Amino acid sequence: MKQSTESFAIPMVNIYSLAEYRPEDFLIKRFAEYVQEHKNLRLLHRHDFYHLVLFTEGAGSHAIDFESFPVLPFQIYFMIPGQVHSWDFTGEVEGYVINFSSTFFQSFLLRPDYLDTFSFFSGIARESVIHLPESIQKSLTSLFEQLLEKQQESVPQRSDLLKVLLLQIFFTVEAHTATKTTLPITNYNYVILKNYQKLIDRNFMTLRLPMEYARLLYITPNHLNALCKEHLGMQAGELIRNRILLEAKRLLMNFGMNISEIAYALNFSDNSYFTKFFKKYTGTTPEEFRKRNT
Repeated sequence: MKQSTESFAIPMVNIYSLAEYRPEDFLIKRFAEYVQEHKNLRLLHRHDFYHLVLFTEGAGSHAIDFESFPVLPFQIYFMIPGQVHSWDFTGEVEGYVINFSSTFFQSFLLRPDYLDTFSFFSGIARESVIHLPESIQKSLTSLFEQLLEKQQESVPQRSDLLKVLLLQIFFTVEAHTATKTTLPITNYNYVILKNYQKLIDRNFMTLRLPMEYARLLYITPNHLNALCKEHLGMQAGELIRNRILLEAKRLLMNFGMNISEIAYALNFSDNSYFTKFFKKYTGTTPEEFRKRNT
């Protein structure tokens, strides 16, 4: 029986564990205060909630799914539940942090996949870290300040007011920073690509070929590949491969598993095949990756 990958050692942070007074699905704080209260969150960890940070001052670096980014003033980043990250700051860092649960908008938005329509909630690290243009820095800072104020108030529809302000942040960032390099995507193609990504996330351990997913999506492999190339800039098989590599990196942080056990958990026929696969696409062996991230 294969070893479950659900038990690997990267800590999972629950949104309710961060609440001070009562469990809530939403939290906003000034970043320096948040980090001071939760010093353990500087180390590698995961969330079971959506997480975004706007840096207004500071330096250092932060990593999302093992991809490193410099900390810069008026940089904002967005994370979906399950992603892995850590911080390494230089000196004082300030800004804002927002956490909200996956059910926060459930009773507010009719479409359950509404947040998926924002480019920065793709779950791809490089698309989720954005340097804000000067033209919107002041207005966005004002929205974060309004959220801080509203969180402290006990007024009717407080939760809805928080949601409206948060959506306004999303709309502002998307309108001013979303890339327009790809052709406009129709709703039909959008649904296919989102369903493909969701199917990969659920089945990458056992389904490794685009044709297997195309069959589940009731389209041809050529059509699936064309959609991925046109709208995502990569082959359909590359999405599957990237998901396997991400899971491999996460498992390599479980020092209770050796490389052979990880290869077996990821459904590779042997350790040698897994090592060749990992090195081919990352440029380093699993052992080297593990040592570098110790």
